[in-house]
Amino acid sequence: MALREEMERTGNWLFRWRSYLPLALVLPTLAAMHHPDYLNQNRGGNDVWALVCLTVSLVGLAIRVITVGHVPRGTSGRNTREGQVAEVLNTTGMYSLVRHPLYLGNYVIWLGISMFCGIWWLIVIFALAFWLYYERIMFAEEEFLRRKFGEAYLAWADATPAFFPRWSGWRPPALPFSLRTVLRREYPGLFAICASFFALEAYQRVVIQGDWRPNPLWTGIFLGGLVVFVSLRFLKRNTMFLAVEGR
Repeated sequence: MALREEMERTGNWLFRWRSYLPLALVLPTLAAMHHPDYLNQNRGGNDVWALVCLTVSLVGLAIRVITVGHVPRGTSGRNTREGQVAEVLNTTGMYSLVRHPLYLGNYVIWLGISMFCGIWWLIVIFALAFWLYYERIMFAEEEFLRRKFGEAYLAWADATPAFFPRWSGWRPPALPFSLRTVLRREYPGLFAICASFFALEAYQRVVIQGDWRPNPLWTGIFLGGLVVFVSLRFLKRNTMFLAVEGR
């Protein structure tokens, strides 16, 4: 099999299982939390630093929200089993700045989580894992778009960077922002962020420090995220409240 076809095949396989990549990074994170560089840190401002990291991750979620809020149905989805889907070629809004804004948002989310331990080499591991994993996914997606949209795709790709935004290329979104679309599609990401930081803080407090008392701040953040997740999941599965025509 030629290298191009092999990369596309691998990218499509990784695309199907991309939601599970964070599980592979649990071990290096736990290793970092037991490393002397982490154990010897001053815990005085731990909550403050963790909130800074949470803010970084929420910026990544905001990138996804801005992207998803303006796209039409059949694009920028969480589809896995059915493979690549694109009914139209998105070239406005966030897609006028960068070809893969959702993956840029994912990276910033990961960056915030990897910063929690304050250890530089863990951030590097996260960055390299993200790049190695998503590079082939992006390649497979672009091969699909190249075949489906031809010259229109090539013209857009020539003018738009793949991952690092070029702010001068901004074009207003073709569709207005839809909050209900965002709520329908991005609530799992919000809960994943809340749960990740809650788990990191709980592991550090209980396992590293031996303190079984719950932290009110992070317990509240987790429970708030859980309430939002359960509520929106119920609305999505049992009502038409979050449905938007053409989205």
